Amino acid sequence: MSVLLEFSMSPMDKGESLSKYVARSLDIIDESGLSYQFTPMGTILEGEFDEVMAVVKQCYDRMSEDCNRIACYMKMDARKGKDGRLSKKTDKVESLLDKKLVKSS
Repeated sequence: MSVLLEFSMSPMDKGESLSKYVARSLDIIDESGLSYQFTPMGTILEGEFDEVMAVVKQCYDRMSEDCNRIACYMKMDARKGKDGRLSKKTDKVESLLDKKLVKSS
């Protein structure tokens, strides 16, 4: 079963600037070989359930090495027989609107 899993994980005991902890997680995610999309508020992984959960666990294990309190938020969409949804879901809406929806300043 294909899974889209969006998650955000950060230490709660390291102050306001958490970029170095996020970067460590993104390195794990990038090396996993799974399709992913990094956003300002979290990361979306695509793969089989056990694969995506293993990546989340690796991120947690790495963060727990030097962080005493960790917050993790996850949401998941599992669907049989559908792959490539990381881009297909947004592509479909953009095609209906006949425009790209990604804007940045």
